[in-house]
Amino acid sequence: MKRIILLCAAFCAILSAFAQETYLYANKDTSALYLDIHRPAPGVPTSLDSVPKPAIIYIFGGGFMSGARNEAYQRPWFEDMTNDGYTVISIDYRLGMKGYKMGKGLAGLAKSVRPFYTSQQLGVEDLFSAIAFLDAHPELGIDVRNIVITGNSAGAIICLAAAQQVANGQTTGLPADFAFKGVMSFSGGIISLKGAPKFQNNPCPILFFHGMNDNAVVYDHFSAFGMGMWGSSYLVQRLHKQGANYSIWRFQDRAHDVAAYMHLLWPEQKMFLENNVIRQTHVLIDATVDNPSLPVWKEWGSLTPQQMYNGQ
Repeated sequence: MKRIILLCAAFCAILSAFAQETYLYANKDTSALYLDIHRPAPGVPTSLDSVPKPAIIYIFGGGFMSGARNEAYQRPWFEDMTNDGYTVISIDYRLGMKGYKMGKGLAGLAKSVRPFYTSQQLGVEDLFSAIAFLDAHPELGIDVRNIVITGNSAGAIICLAAAQQVANGQTTGLPADFAFKGVMSFSGGIISLKGAPKFQNNPCPILFFHGMNDNAVVYDHFSAFGMGMWGSSYLVQRLHKQGANYSIWRFQDRAHDVAAYMHLLWPEQKMFLENNVIRQTHVLIDATVDNPSLPVWKEWGSLTPQQMYNGQ
């Protein structure tokens, strides 16, 4: 089995321009799911205050219908992390909304909640499978009990849903006593069919970034008959009441652009990783940012669900 994995890595590395190592971690339905491991740059410290830095698993965005683990815009951000001593693992997951067509208006959006939820859960299941694969192959050198997950847009939704499920004890397929070390969410939320998301236990530290005018992944919440999406602003209200460890950066006059700000916001992530995750201090930041120098991308900023799934 080990020989097969190494041969697979050698072959797939040719296909992925950005990957240092590539592994097949699961076959599900008709999907072969791969992960790329980007190791820390040579010579950089991989610990802080004698504590090993976590591995960071990245889950790409794309509305559960598109996207890839190795797109060009991700590369500078991956290098931010590896140049600072972090291992980065980017993963595939099944795209449950691929080819989906959404009905018009609010009615169409409401009818889409169930397929959105199913897609979210497929992503969580695949994330858990990737973690189980890493745990089953210690020769890869990844400590799965020292992992931060991060994602943008649909990837952030998967991350937040996974963190909620682990906090609620839903850890099927994961190692015993598993817990994430942290989450970094770029324009994420949680999709639920049973009302507002609840955290039975406080989750791991969570860092939120969200545009206050986001029309693609709701900033606060959207629901009908108990089904909908609850975004960053709503989630931090609940986490604040519970005394959980979180920080949020709210961007005025920005919409879904923030989902692509990963490289631009590395200093804020670095601060969170070093303080809230590695040092395990509860540094609570709730900042409203008005920064005209941040880029505006029309194709991201004005994005709506109808445009994504109907081509409007």
